Amino acid sequence: MIKSFRKKTMAVILLCALCWGAMACSDKNPPDDPQTEDPTVYANPVVPRSLPDPTIIRSGDGWFYLYATEDIRNTPIYRSADLVEWEFRGTAFTNDTRPDFEPKGGLWAPDINHINGKYVLYYSMSVWGGEWTCGIGVATADSPEGPFTDQGKLFRSNEIGVQNSIDPFFITEDGRNYLFWGSFRGIFVIELSADGLSVLPGAEKKQIAGTAYEGVYILKKGGFYYMFASIGSCCEGVNSTYTTVVGRSMNLMGPYLDKTGLPMMENRHEVLIAANNRFVGTGHNSEIVADDEGKTWILYHAVDKLNPKGRVLLLDEVKWELDWPVVANGTPSLQYKRPVFNL
Repeated sequence: MIKSFRKKTMAVILLCALCWGAMACSDKNPPDDPQTEDPTVYANPVVPRSLPDPTIIRSGDGWFYLYATEDIRNTPIYRSADLVEWEFRGTAFTNDTRPDFEPKGGLWAPDINHINGKYVLYYSMSVWGGEWTCGIGVATADSPEGPFTDQGKLFRSNEIGVQNSIDPFFITEDGRNYLFWGSFRGIFVIELSADGLSVLPGAEKKQIAGTAYEGVYILKKGGFYYMFASIGSCCEGVNSTYTTVVGRSMNLMGPYLDKTGLPMMENRHEVLIAANNRFVGTGHNSEIVADDEGKTWILYHAVDKLNPKGRVLLLDEVKWELDWPVVANGTPSLQYKRPVFNL
């Protein structure tokens, strides 16, 4: 009996050792397609379908709404309570209401805002390679789910004199409205009207950053303005080199600098999110959102090597070290503890 007990004990010890070894290996070499039943943990991608260039807003009822480049025609709208579980809610436009100033153009890289009681959606409209005919327009709605009414174009590349005028970002500073935009031909800014629906008469554009960037987003935090942007190629499948980068300034209008003090006007920056063995093409981030525990989160797109169709939606926490944003390991997580929102 003692011998039998010893055999059982040794078997249990051996089994535990094997389990521990498997866990240790898993920590060093995380699985390519992690699954979790832990309700406090999520796995990337949070949406496994193509949602490039995401932009989000939190409405008065506590829901988050996400809009993206139209892999779903007419600009998809998704809704979430926690940034992890997303449901499709429809589109911002229909075939009858979609903008048409670029007749065969796609609707790219939207930017959602709430201005004077209206949901205001800036959008890019372009055909691939149409860098002098593309432009930026604006639409409005009373609800984040629309319907959105197009208010027409703000400008086209050939009108404002900026090649590849796409990727809008709106921000208000000291009661004045500004639009940042640009794609690999310089990042520019111009002042908008009080309602945000037109360029302010007499306003002049100003270049803010160099020619390495597109998809800019600016966050004001503490005493700094942080310019997030993307470099590299967005749309070459598993060969995409898209990378999320950042610089900072003490003024909205710059200069934006890297950690060594060199300017983004000279294409200098810090890398925030780069590729790993699972995800490549990590870029064009959304607005950064704080959860109810004060943690900050970023949504962005990437190409999933396990299913490289389109650019899927990823979520990661942004931590702050010495007043600079950091994502763990500098690459997308496979699993991570969920944001906390107390609806």
